[in-house]
Amino acid sequence: MIRTLENRFYYLDNFHRVLEWITERYSALLTPGEQAFIERFTALPQPSRALLVRMVMRKGELFRASKLRYEEIGCVREAAQALVQLGWIDDRPDLTLEQVFALLTKAEVAQAFRLPQAHARKAELLEALRMEFPEARPFEAWHPGAGECVYQVQVNALCERLKLIFFGNCRQDWSEFVLSDLGIYKYEKVAFSASSLAFRTRADVDACLHLHQCGEHFEQGEQPEDILRELPAALDNDWLERRRQKLLFRIAQHYERNAALPEALAIYSTCRFPEARLRAIRVLERCERFEDAFALADAASHAPESEAESQQLARILPRLRRRLGLPKSAPRAASPVARIELVLPRPDTDFSVEALAGAHLAQPDAPVRYVENTLINSLFGLLCWQAIFAAVPGAFFHPFHTGPADLHSEDFRLRREREFAHCLAQLDSGQYVETINRHFEHKAGIQSPFVFWDILDGELKDMALACIPAAHLKKWFERILQDIPSNRAGLPDLIQFWPAERRYRMIEVKGPGDRLQDNQIRWLDYCNEHAMPVAVCHVQWLEEGA
Repeated sequence: MIRTLENRFYYLDNFHRVLEWITERYSALLTPGEQAFIERFTALPQPSRALLVRMVMRKGELFRASKLRYEEIGCVREAAQALVQLGWIDDRPDLTLEQVFALLTKAEVAQAFRLPQAHARKAELLEALRMEFPEARPFEAWHPGAGECVYQVQVNALCERLKLIFFGNCRQDWSEFVLSDLGIYKYEKVAFSASSLAFRTRADVDACLHLHQCGEHFEQGEQPEDILRELPAALDNDWLERRRQKLLFRIAQHYERNAALPEALAIYSTCRFPEARLRAIRVLERCERFEDAFALADAASHAPESEAESQQLARILPRLRRRLGLPKSAPRAASPVARIELVLPRPDTDFSVEALAGAHLAQPDAPVRYVENTLINSLFGLLCWQAIFAAVPGAFFHPFHTGPADLHSEDFRLRREREFAHCLAQLDSGQYVETINRHFEHKAGIQSPFVFWDILDGELKDMALACIPAAHLKKWFERILQDIPSNRAGLPDLIQFWPAERRYRMIEVKGPGDRLQDNQIRWLDYCNEHAMPVAVCHVQWLEEGA
């Protein structure tokens, strides 16, 4: 149920909550300027504090006073005076033509620049006036007589740093508080200690912000050479170093896509991000350095970093052997996966081939549900809830975590070995059914990196628990834990239940021309290897199969 916010200063209270949290846990990391801001902010009159927070939480840094209408604040110009005196907002900033156009409507532009017939679009008017007005000037000089005041926030960067320190990332923002207060998002209450922190040193804070800015510059099209010059050297902090490696990988991909192969190879060769070694092999192939490519691929095959890499190497090595005239290696025998052939009438309207196949295969005593990656992940998340949300140091450090911060780290399971062992042991004892049902009821709607509450209803859960053997669930869950980023995806589209017989079948659906993806092939092979019922359903249209 969505609640309403009765407290008109809810946003101000949330901001104070952040400042108090940071002061309590991160005071040693704050700069003198940040500490002074927190002290001075709390001493301001309430309307001034509220106005600043309203502007900080809005997009941009320029605001017209007439557009800042908040009943609880009252007179904006009065509230702004204390902020102007502190230098936190500028009430007379110099504005460029582009900034003025962003603040004014088209009608106001025509009035300010005395354009009798402004039929052109606003962007066209801007281009027409750009050469005539190259210099910046205060708003009243652009629009005399408007009786308007424009404020420019001067502390946005400082507040962004405080937000980063609180959340530990640049992805979450102030809306987390509101969505939580309204009951739209619910978060697990993890009893982590005050010593569980996102950052241990000020250098980590600055490095995190710097990496984020480098990533933004890259997304905005800045030259990769410039980004590489901006990037810091290897970082001592493991999770920050993983972020740095990921950005390096993306830069190498950019070089590769643009045929700058030497530059791509130089990065791939030293990059520790997953797939970097595979990409290095492929670049060596494109450079016709087949001996180097084979040497790297052969070494990788003896110690593959993942199932995905092993799968790719199984395709690359035979190709390189042919190139180099080397003897063929014995191919790995793969057990065939059960196949279902359907020839269906082509629908006249928009359709999902998975839904069509499911409707055709379903029987009164054998219902079919579309689940793809949702069912098995959800059952895993419910059974292992206590392990996933264990208060491991550094995994949780604010109240708005959808999951642990180290979820994708290589030692995620190792750091919770005892907790996961306890959860998985319930699949041997039979206790797992009670645990999953209890968490389904008591944790309903709480954010989780595994549970899909909008898909997993009670009927689906109950059929799954009745029809899927515990041994099969255990095999699935163990494979998810082996490589969470890769193995959360690729599961079959449909599941069919035979409740009276207490059995099931997973079905991957492929429409005309569709091919199995690599992660789907790996899951199908795994299920086949462990005698778990799975099939691939190939759909053809009636006119094509005639």
